[in-house]
Amino acid sequence: MPQLLIRNLETETIERLKKQAKRHNRSLQGEAKSILEQSAKMTMEEARERALKIREGFGKKRFSDSAELIREDRER
Repeated sequence: MPQLLIRNLETETIERLKKQAKRHNRSLQGEAKSILEQSAKMTMEEARERALKIREGFGKKRFSDSAELIREDRER
């Protein structure tokens, strides 16, 4: 798995991250990883583009509304 080295962080920053990690029951590394992964999530525009590509992959095929099937299943 790739690694990332961040140099010259302020001591205060490290101390705040350690406290935050403790509150979340994580290691310092786990907390930093969580913060980075959360902040690097897909934007709404990227999500829309991905959804459009998935829809295009189905071509002209259309799917029925599953709500009726769910209702029927619940009534059994």
